[in-house]
Amino acid sequence: MHYSNFILLSLLTTGACTSVLAQEVPNGSAAQTNTPLTAEQKISTIQAIKDLKHLTKNDLKVNANAAQPDAVKDPLQPLNRQIFVLNDALDRNLLKPVAIQYVTKVPVEVRSPYRQFRKNLGEPWNAVNQLIQGRPSRAAKTLGRFSINTLTTLGFADPARRLGLSTEEESFGVTLGYYGVPSGPYVMLPFFGPSTFRDGFGLAADSFGRPQKYLLDDQKGIYWSTNLLQAVDARSQILDIEESLKGDKYSMIRDFYLQRKAFQIAEKRGDSNDVSFVSDENDANDSSVEEK
Repeated sequence: MHYSNFILLSLLTTGACTSVLAQEVPNGSAAQTNTPLTAEQKISTIQAIKDLKHLTKNDLKVNANAAQPDAVKDPLQPLNRQIFVLNDALDRNLLKPVAIQYVTKVPVEVRSPYRQFRKNLGEPWNAVNQLIQGRPSRAAKTLGRFSINTLTTLGFADPARRLGLSTEEESFGVTLGYYGVPSGPYVMLPFFGPSTFRDGFGLAADSFGRPQKYLLDDQKGIYWSTNLLQAVDARSQILDIEESLKGDKYSMIRDFYLQRKAFQIAEKRGDSNDVSFVSDENDANDSSVEEK
């Protein structure tokens, strides 16, 4: 029974880490984050949900990227924006204040080793994905990183990097993309954050691949606490980045997410030069995020 709770929590914390990039909601949505939904706003939400029936097979087959028109990459935009408002309100009123206190109270000498420890725990699943991708040499390096860091520092430091064994984070969604599975349209998941149909499925698979699921199988309280701490720690790392987001933050976050995913997949295939980027008029906004 508690396995389902573990999966849900893993999805929640992953989404929280990725959906909290905005301090302010898009134009026209500010009132929705500070006051209860009016009757008109509720009708708008219901209508957005009803619009799901207009999705076609062609919409689901799209391989979304930042350079495509909104109607192609984001046919669910009315509903996605409603969910973005919810995620943003939760961030501003809960996660961000906690993250600010976390940075203030917990010294970097504690935060950095903890972050490295969590990253080290993910290395075996990274290796599994690399094997599925048909890259056994890369998987061997990843397992080598895991062994060296675990045996020497229990994963709290990264001596393997000094030996030339750099990290390469993976996810099952990226693995599916590596084999040409189309992403489907962009979706903003409640609590979970930016995603696509493919990556949403990949998140569910990833929840089974993390060692914490099995190491803390009978320790529900510890499992929940560590994952919530991970969400707070990840949120603390982007406190400065959000200041560079101006204008339509929903669109900026969406395009940055799609651009990053496309580049991750293309890089593993060795054809990163073929990635389509957003149009020139959006380059100034995106570059301010990337520079961070």
